[in-house]
Amino acid sequence: MTEFLFQSFLGTPVWFWLAFVLMVAALTAFDLGLLHKEDRVMGIGESLKLSAFYISIALAFGAWVWAEKGADLGMKYFTGFFIEKALSIDNIFVISLIFTFFAIPAKYQYRALLWGIIGVIVLRGLMIAAGAALVSEAYWVLYLFAAFLIVTGIKMFFTTESEPDLANNAAIRWISRRMRVTKELHGDRFFVTQPDERTGRMVRAATPLFLALVVINLADLVFAVDSVPAIFAITTDTFVVYTSNIMAVLGLRALYFALSAMIDRFHYLKHALAAVLVFIGSKIFVSDFLLGDAKFPPVASLAVTFGLIATGIAWSLWKTREGAVQR
Repeated sequence: MTEFLFQSFLGTPVWFWLAFVLMVAALTAFDLGLLHKEDRVMGIGESLKLSAFYISIALAFGAWVWAEKGADLGMKYFTGFFIEKALSIDNIFVISLIFTFFAIPAKYQYRALLWGIIGVIVLRGLMIAAGAALVSEAYWVLYLFAAFLIVTGIKMFFTTESEPDLANNAAIRWISRRMRVTKELHGDRFFVTQPDERTGRMVRAATPLFLALVVINLADLVFAVDSVPAIFAITTDTFVVYTSNIMAVLGLRALYFALSAMIDRFHYLKHALAAVLVFIGSKIFVSDFLLGDAKFPPVASLAVTFGLIATGIAWSLWKTREGAVQR
């Protein structure tokens, strides 16, 4: 047993992976089973406290990574975590629109977000595993990731944000044509059994809450197209890539209720994130073609990333102090 625990899996001992999985499972069970046994509306104060708790756990885990895997990977973990946390703010805006479109009451949103996060953990894991396999087989894939980040960052500078057209969403139409979907909510249930309108037979049908859950996970896949290459541009260590990604997403549901009401206060953060993506993508080319064996210092990468994000948040809050900017 001891020999198995210390075997390497994707470059990291098995016990590292098991410790992380157990921690995420414990946090999820604690959240769902103890904190939120009953559906209720989460206040901003409780949301901020719970968010602070999750951020503290993520920072403590990063300190453990630093101690066990070295300062280099420790700094890369924190760099990845800060990028993912900042990118998740845009997720919150889209999630808020999805809940509004499906008319999901606030007291049912937390449970839907929790199951959405579980789906994200699995989907991100599959995407990161695929990315790791590509990079291990062909290092030049990193240059594609880097170029993609640079182009994405430049587009973010000049693209005007627009609300997604959920009424014509292909996934919603596809599900609605192939599944029975109730017209009204049934509490926090994703599926219900009810009489068919034509035959009277009892049939199983999805609820609007299930459709909201599906669209939230699909939206996360779209966001992951930016975030996963960004993490691989920082490090190719699969353990650091996955854990920094998941630890940033894990507290998203708690942060949602505090930020959804003031998301417009972060209007200018988009420009800071665009600068971060361009910086991370450019760093790959600078490290490999200009610095050679010297490489770009991880501490400098962490400082620039944190500085850009912090500046974007501070500038947004200052510029919108007298009223929210319209998107």
